[in-house]
Amino acid sequence: MPQPTSRDTPLFTVTADTLVAVDFAPRTRRDSRPKGPYRRLFALPGTRAFTAGNLIARLPMGMFSVSAVVMIAGTRGSYALAGAVTATGLAASAVVAPWIARLVDRHGQARVALPATVLAVLGSLSLLLCVRHGAPDWTLFASYAATATTPNTGGMSRARWAHLLKGDAEALHTANSFEQAADELCFMLGPVLAAFLCGTFFPEAGTLVGAVLLLTGVVLFTAQRSTEPPAGHRQAERAPLRAPGMRPLLAVCLATGAVFGSMEVVTIAFADAQGHRTAAGAVLALQAAGSCAAGLLYGAMRPAGSARTRLPWCLAAMTALMALPLLAAALTGSLLVLAGALLLAGMATAPTMVTTMTLVQRRTPAGRLNEGMTLAVTGLLGGIACGSAAGGWTVEHLSPTAGYGVPVAAAATALLVSLTVLFLFGRSNRFTDSRAPH
Repeated sequence: MPQPTSRDTPLFTVTADTLVAVDFAPRTRRDSRPKGPYRRLFALPGTRAFTAGNLIARLPMGMFSVSAVVMIAGTRGSYALAGAVTATGLAASAVVAPWIARLVDRHGQARVALPATVLAVLGSLSLLLCVRHGAPDWTLFASYAATATTPNTGGMSRARWAHLLKGDAEALHTANSFEQAADELCFMLGPVLAAFLCGTFFPEAGTLVGAVLLLTGVVLFTAQRSTEPPAGHRQAERAPLRAPGMRPLLAVCLATGAVFGSMEVVTIAFADAQGHRTAAGAVLALQAAGSCAAGLLYGAMRPAGSARTRLPWCLAAMTALMALPLLAAALTGSLLVLAGALLLAGMATAPTMVTTMTLVQRRTPAGRLNEGMTLAVTGLLGGIACGSAAGGWTVEHLSPTAGYGVPVAAAATALLVSLTVLFLFGRSNRFTDSRAPH
């Protein structure tokens, strides 16, 4: 019988009166299904590695404040002291974080983020030792303020996506949606993990594990040099804070942060008034879960229109959905119904944040992207602090139910700011996207 000269050469033979052709070429299984947006995203070389490290580093962001409050209040017997210490750390972060981000843009993520993380971890360990050994109160403030050097890992991850996906607005939208969903997931799991560690083992366990996770994650993240954006920017580049349209966006971030801060305080107070304070964490986790799911779905979609015109619609949806917890608390007084309302309310959060962060990226000069993203995060943190104060005052002087009016008012304020921006800059080139279509 004749043999084929190669595996790619078909063999022809005759059986009775039939000509038979036999193909010896190897068969490959072809998947005719198109890849989804997230599969295409993580098919890029190096993206899975830096994302894994970044998620490990980001998880402690939801652990540190809860761990510090439990640790300080449990050993010193003062929630006021614990709150003052964490507020000091928040204020220090607002000052230091943009400076760290500027250094990251100028000198590179690996060269700056790793030593900055080491300083922050040393601050956490110092706080742990000062609390455990009964050091004076001022040492707690100093130690926690040192943690302000923690780099903005979420901003650095978004900067990598912007570098890798330059010119592909659709893929960048998916990446930003994934990052926002990751934020929600970490802030959902972080407090739960911190409370479990502090309650199951010892009061300092949450801070200790958080410090180890932060350092490990940043080491793994910065080790991925192939996806790191190039360092250095021209001194002539405009500072992000002075970029056209940036300040109104930061005002939107401030008001949006007030939604988050007030919702957390008011929900804890409402659950406490119902006699279920320990369930407050699970109820708030449902809000984060709704936001996480909505963020992933939003990233798989192709939203119509520009990000500038979508932002008011997202904020209008947030304002409407934030009224659901107020109605649930006022009409039913049931914690279970409130949990469902928070799940629905959270679904407007991620699309709003994705759209806002997209606009911040567009407004920020390319060489100073991490600084611009950190300014947005600083605005959110400032809003969280203001929202917490406003929510606490309303709960104390009125009622927990009335407190749910604060996030509605904050969301409406963000909507008014965005509508003002759209009206003032709608016909001007100052707020148009000059770098990429979207």
